[in-house]
Amino acid sequence: MKLAIVTAYPPSKVTLNEYAFHLVKQFRQKEMITELVLLTDKTEGKKDLEFTEAGCKITVKECWKFNSYTNLINVTKAINSTKPDAVLFNLQFMKFGDKKIAAALGLMLPLVCKIKKIPNIVLLHNILEEVDLGSAGFTSNKIMQKIYGSIGTSLTKLILQSDMVAVTMQKYVDILEIKYLSLNIKLIPHGTFEIPEEPNYRLPEGPMQIMTFGKFGTYKKVEGMIEAVELVRAKTGLDLEVVIAGTDNPNVPGYLDQVQKTYKHVPKVRFTGYVEEHEVPKLFNESAVVVFPYTSTTGSSGVLHQAGSYGKAVVMPDLGDLALLVQDEGYDGEFFDPNSIISLANAIEAIVTNSNYRIGLGQINYKAATAHPMSQIADMYLDTFKTIIEQKNILKDNKAEKIMV
Repeated sequence: MKLAIVTAYPPSKVTLNEYAFHLVKQFRQKEMITELVLLTDKTEGKKDLEFTEAGCKITVKECWKFNSYTNLINVTKAINSTKPDAVLFNLQFMKFGDKKIAAALGLMLPLVCKIKKIPNIVLLHNILEEVDLGSAGFTSNKIMQKIYGSIGTSLTKLILQSDMVAVTMQKYVDILEIKYLSLNIKLIPHGTFEIPEEPNYRLPEGPMQIMTFGKFGTYKKVEGMIEAVELVRAKTGLDLEVVIAGTDNPNVPGYLDQVQKTYKHVPKVRFTGYVEEHEVPKLFNESAVVVFPYTSTTGSSGVLHQAGSYGKAVVMPDLGDLALLVQDEGYDGEFFDPNSIISLANAIEAIVTNSNYRIGLGQINYKAATAHPMSQIADMYLDTFKTIIEQKNILKDNKAEKIMV
């Protein structure tokens, strides 16, 4: 099978590029795949294709840009020229832009594939029905939220034109099936990027690192985490370092610079900036706790799966999709009230003052992460493509028989 994947891809800074990297890493090792065609956004740097494992040929066509109004045309041209046997879309609603028209035009691509009769799957990482538009940085205006909701419903109907829409949480399946009366929804878990050997759970010498990872400024804010760690330091006397790993959310440029200025008086607060893929293991391995300083959630958490794969204890707000992941996939952690710095401080303190508890949470999360390795997730997509292709062939044969009769 010649499989095309429409996605952002490292070194892109557009969301979901890391997820695409790990999917590609697994797909290229599958016997069923003869060639991967990456239909990616345009980047200044060279695409990260330095894999050590043997695998199939990879062709890269940089054919779209964030917020471009020509993405629909350009990606369609790329599909026409590469002639894939099937197409996988790695999407969320703001994948092609944060401007309404640019985003909507990009999301019409699954419909294009359907018209062309190309087997296709949309991997949809979030659904607007479960996004807090105010906290996520879209709009806090109630009237605009209703307008966004209406637009979101229309965009979802476009996406559902795909042969199959894969979502990462059972709740998303239920909502889409009930609201849109769709039968082409399938649960395929997020999966865990890397499954290292089970760690020894020992920490390096020096301060205990309290780490958070992501794109910050909208519903992920770090001020409360810094203040919470200050409270824990004052109460326990422990040597703690705050590690803020990642960059600004594109909707809030300059956010981390401002935080750095505001809290320059606080000792041992480290801002790593963008974390390269090869730097991720060291970042997680050296951390004592991974904190999720979120005020809302917008989908299954890749960071939680990563934390689990490195056997890390986590501190999470008891809300939305994170709470569901704990229920559905077996993760565990200390929970806190996202509106209370004291609650966050208590959660961090419970872990950093009890190494047995920290290790126990890490072991639970490692077990949960290893249940869904990315190799298994890639197989689930290929099995789904097989079913779609078989169904299309049956329909073709039935039509041919009718014509002959």
